[in-house]
Amino acid sequence: MNDLKKEELLGAVEAILFACGEPIGMDKVAVALGVGEAEILEAAERLCEKFNTPDSGIHLLILENDLQFATNPAFIEPVRAALDLRRNTPLSQAAMEVLAVIAYNQPVTKAFVEQVRGVDCSGVIGSLTLKGLIEERGRLELPGRPLLYGTTDTFLRCLNIRSLADLPPLPKNEEAAEQEAPADGGAEA
Repeated sequence: MNDLKKEELLGAVEAILFACGEPIGMDKVAVALGVGEAEILEAAERLCEKFNTPDSGIHLLILENDLQFATNPAFIEPVRAALDLRRNTPLSQAAMEVLAVIAYNQPVTKAFVEQVRGVDCSGVIGSLTLKGLIEERGRLELPGRPLLYGTTDTFLRCLNIRSLADLPPLPKNEEAAEQEAPADGGAEA
């Protein structure tokens, strides 16, 4: 499929994304279609122009290096009603704080998050992991080999951002507090 015309490439990318249902890497799509990742990104941008309109029922999400079709947020309530989906309960203040600490400092250990917040975060980290907003990202090379946590593509989708670079900057007073905390993922704890 190396000689795909632009319109055929657009249709092929659209078909793959529709069939997939989950986020899929642009690199995988490029390999499957025998083209470069730059061509896939260009096709994705064109699909965004086509689908990401107020009247469209679906939107194309570009999540760092992944692509996924998703419901237009404007139509989420009728979709929930039709599929009998219960609304997810909003995150608690503690969960939002833990998520912010992880998002801005990842990958981090539980001990680092607890040091920043000053309280035990085991339950909140477990809950955020179950919701798919954070995930284990390996282990720190220290005694006990503590787990490292980072955010997921689900986190990006929920915030409707493409990458962590799109997170708003920290307010000045919080930046000073973050600089006081160890920057090594909590290696001292």
